[in-house]
Amino acid sequence: MFRSRVAWSLLKRTKDVIGTCKLRGTRPTSSFSAEDSSRFFYPTIARQYLHLFRSHAKGLNVPYKRSFCNVASAEVAQKEGVKLLVTGGSHAQKVVGIWLFGSAAWVFSMVVLGGVTRLTRSGLSMTDWKFTGSLPPLSDEEWKQEFEKYKQSPEYKRLNKGMKIEDFKFIYWMEYAHRMWGRALGVMFALPFSYFLRKGYITLGLGLRLSTLFALGAGQGLIGWWMVKSGLEEPASEYSQPRVSPYRLAAHLTSAFAIYSGLFWTALSVVMPEPPAESLAWVHGAAKVKRLALPIGLLVGLTAISGAFVAGNDAGHAFNTFPMMGDSWIPDDIFEMKPLFRNFFENTSTVQLDHRILATATLISVGALWWSTRKLDIHPAVRSLIGSTFGMAALQVTLGVSTLLSYVPVSLGTAHQAGALTLMTLMILLNHTVRRPSLSLLKSLPQVVKAQ
Repeated sequence: MFRSRVAWSLLKRTKDVIGTCKLRGTRPTSSFSAEDSSRFFYPTIARQYLHLFRSHAKGLNVPYKRSFCNVASAEVAQKEGVKLLVTGGSHAQKVVGIWLFGSAAWVFSMVVLGGVTRLTRSGLSMTDWKFTGSLPPLSDEEWKQEFEKYKQSPEYKRLNKGMKIEDFKFIYWMEYAHRMWGRALGVMFALPFSYFLRKGYITLGLGLRLSTLFALGAGQGLIGWWMVKSGLEEPASEYSQPRVSPYRLAAHLTSAFAIYSGLFWTALSVVMPEPPAESLAWVHGAAKVKRLALPIGLLVGLTAISGAFVAGNDAGHAFNTFPMMGDSWIPDDIFEMKPLFRNFFENTSTVQLDHRILATATLISVGALWWSTRKLDIHPAVRSLIGSTFGMAALQVTLGVSTLLSYVPVSLGTAHQAGALTLMTLMILLNHTVRRPSLSLLKSLPQVVKAQ
């Protein structure tokens, strides 16, 4: 009862204040979405909101009435000018956003777990696959049956002959965990999705986008088995080590990166329908940043894909020196395969050289972005993101070099793969933050930020 009275009192006061705004002809200084986006990045504004509503509860003196008037009027403008992905108010926006961020984090963990599985050579331990999965071996007899299946594989015959069943159990559990973690993600995504559809929170555009991502996630399991199957075939040469096709591994990892990027971008669009913008000067600055951030983001993605070919060819175990590759800067055999294009995907020397060049170009490009935007008039959140991205790019190159010099230990190799996805996350966040605001928000912005 008390809560109902408080809510009714606040609603009545809000209507009174909005009416006062109309009588005074007060013009909103910014849209609600802009304030909300700024609050997401900028703690000072969050404190201003808290102070505002505390004052409102105490009695709402005239200065705070004006402030609240601007916010309330801006909320109306936001609803009129911004096409939201979620209906049902701020609560629905929050819970759907949390769900999508949680799904993206789950995919992130899947990529990291997949890296551990590959680095421990566990991926070929399970020689069959079922779409819905199955229970693991629960008895000694079942373990012996699984072990006998593995003994028929090229990997056991050429690399692990004489392996004990205890060692087999370790690599089996690694691969089993990776597969079941992916299936659990499908359930965790599908159930809330169905619930939010039933509640009417999901708009048609968001529903189509999420359905596409769910279909890609289901296909990811098929791609994974398609990849593993290539490693269960006899190698073409008796001197070749059995391993999965680098093309299929790159397809599997690229698909995972695409699903993660789609989920993360969509989650940001749900919780931040408008970019943080408090003046036209900051909007113009963000537009200049975007012209550089978009191509650099594509370069980061291309570098990550080239890393998949490094992993697929075990190229990290060759030329474990830096900055030179052995005794030379460029190996002599980088174009020895015919036709020429095969060298860029199958030649160990060429694949590693390409990855080194792309990684260096990424670091230089992100550094140039940071340097060229130092004097731009941009939102503090954008400036902070650029600095964080530059720092992460430097850390990622350091991890890559350390992994190479250490002959690819599991710990550093996993950290390097996680670093690639972290760098991509920051680039997605940066590109999302500097996108163009809606027309209704642009009309409400002052030329410059007003002094606090």
